[in-house]
Amino acid sequence: MASQHGDGRVGVAVLGSTGSIGRQTLSVIDEHLDRFRVVALAARVASERFLGQVSRYDPEIISVSEWTPGLRDDMGPVVVGGDGLIAASTHPSVDIVVVASSGHVAIVPTIRALEMGKTIALANKETLVCAGEIITSLAAVRGTQIRPIDSEHSAIWQALDNSPIEQVNRIILTASGGPFRTVQATTLAQVTAAEALAHPTWSMGDKITVDSATLMNKGLEIIEAHWLFGLSYDQINVLVHPESVVHSLVEFVDGGLIAQLGLPDMRMPIQYALTYPDRLKLSTHRLELAEVGALHFERPDTERFPGLRLAREAGIAGRTYPTVLSAADDEAVMAFLAGDLRFVDIPAAIEVVLEKHQPTDVTVDSIWEADLWARIAAREAVTAMRSRR
Repeated sequence: MASQHGDGRVGVAVLGSTGSIGRQTLSVIDEHLDRFRVVALAARVASERFLGQVSRYDPEIISVSEWTPGLRDDMGPVVVGGDGLIAASTHPSVDIVVVASSGHVAIVPTIRALEMGKTIALANKETLVCAGEIITSLAAVRGTQIRPIDSEHSAIWQALDNSPIEQVNRIILTASGGPFRTVQATTLAQVTAAEALAHPTWSMGDKITVDSATLMNKGLEIIEAHWLFGLSYDQINVLVHPESVVHSLVEFVDGGLIAQLGLPDMRMPIQYALTYPDRLKLSTHRLELAEVGALHFERPDTERFPGLRLAREAGIAGRTYPTVLSAADDEAVMAFLAGDLRFVDIPAAIEVVLEKHQPTDVTVDSIWEADLWARIAAREAVTAMRSRR
């Protein structure tokens, strides 16, 4: 993919450049500066890390949610507020938009980028969970690509290798099982935030790490996979795989299984999303299967981890249920991290909110309305649960 702008290098916008995925994206670009240039950087605030990125990459445009001391006019165009992500994702010199920012704020910038024919390298879950119907329809109409960065979805994408979806029997998303895979249900009630944040294989942000521990993260990935690959929910399975070496599998109609394997390193799927269909060298440790020795798989326990069931049910119900699921989970996880909710009550609070929801059809406005309603309802559920403890 050659850029039509500037010096011929592919122009990249990184939304959420100071987060884990954003930083690793810039690390990948550093290895291929002859091929890529950073056109736009966006972050919530102009932290010291963000200002360092601006100084290093000298982007054509920078975006922050709010003005922060340290921003200067000589840094180039600075867009502050809600329009900043849109300005970054639609800049004329941008070819690929890496959507690594968290939350629902990435939805509209992704839509605007697709409307302009930009390629999307997607790491943000809410974009497809809440607006998958809008996003995938728009990408199909505009003929633009959505390239998954999430390791499991990237694995499916690679294993499919452009095979017709009609030849697929099912896909299998793998889950590490998190730190409580073997913990008894009675013990889960005493889990602390520090224990939940101690992921056995991946280094991630607090929210996604807790979601991994509850298996809600895998539930959200089921909804994403439905939209990314056009598969029905009964064609999307989950297996717990504690080694986190097999990142996911595709089973074809003839019974053959193709898997994508590798050590836990998000830079590989990030780089493939940037360089597709080419594969470039990457400085990373290599998988030695003899050192791994054995690979284990088991079915997830939806009794101990009901988040997986709730997500699948919300995805099947459709409309604004997935948005409510996502927003309620966000509030419940924050309450858990603040010490206001027990670990086992995270899915319980989400289920209370889902049962109260009156769904509507999916539009940008209905997503925001459902999100706001769900957050208020989730806070009320948390308060009610605290009062009963």
